[in-house]
Amino acid sequence: MVLENISDTALWVAVYRALESERKDSLFNDHLARKLAGTRGFEIVDKTPKAMSGSWAVVVRTVVFDEWIKNLIDQHKIDLVVNLAAGLDTRPYRLDLPSSLRWIEVDLPAIIEYKNSVLANYTPNCLLERKTCDLKNSEQRAQLFDELNSGRKRILVITEGLLVYLDTKDVIDLARDLSTRSSFIFWMTDLNSPSGIHAMNKKWGKDLQKAKSLMRFAPAEGATFFQPLGWKIELLKLNTIEGKRLKREAKFAWFWRSIGHLFSAEQRARLADPTKLVLFRKI
Repeated sequence: MVLENISDTALWVAVYRALESERKDSLFNDHLARKLAGTRGFEIVDKTPKAMSGSWAVVVRTVVFDEWIKNLIDQHKIDLVVNLAAGLDTRPYRLDLPSSLRWIEVDLPAIIEYKNSVLANYTPNCLLERKTCDLKNSEQRAQLFDELNSGRKRILVITEGLLVYLDTKDVIDLARDLSTRSSFIFWMTDLNSPSGIHAMNKKWGKDLQKAKSLMRFAPAEGATFFQPLGWKIELLKLNTIEGKRLKREAKFAWFWRSIGHLFSAEQRARLADPTKLVLFRKI
């Protein structure tokens, strides 16, 4: 078994960021990604069937979120960024951020300990803290959110690559917990489509299931799922459209577009329902 737990997916994603950073035409420079991915991350990618087929989507998501984060800090005076299930993200080290900005990364104890160890000799560009929390534990989550909300004015929350691994009830509880804290103003996340979940679980489901990290959450109604939970759509971008803009698309994307007229209506509907990158604002 290559994947052992949910935290191993962070090593997998770090490999994507490392390889993108090493391209001559790289869209970002994550100089710490290879170090964080380590030999285990590359082993996971080498031994997982079709592992690299998801790299373009992660790269596109990374770039779009980078753009949104910088704009929100500049235009909306965000004074705290909270990255939930931060994994091996290194934005505090690689983005040009105000030195006074507070940034808090939240994850499970094992990954926080690993990250602290690997990055001990590196200095972030802002005021970075790391906190441990099991986000599925309602008591731990409420205590953390109350602590973060206290005394803050404008908080941006990031859940990058998290929601897809949660049950619908867990997502609802998380969304409500965020919306009831006065300082949590913006929330940035990615949302997978039902057809996308089906395709990814078809490729990697057996491995993910063994690691107890099967992909689950993909609301048929898309981002409007969150409106009754206190969140309205501020910005929404489709991964496929952004991939074309950034010249990072799925393999043979041009080919599938060219023969789209040959597909059935149901098949075209599935192709037209890609991953969504969403910035929510509290209602």
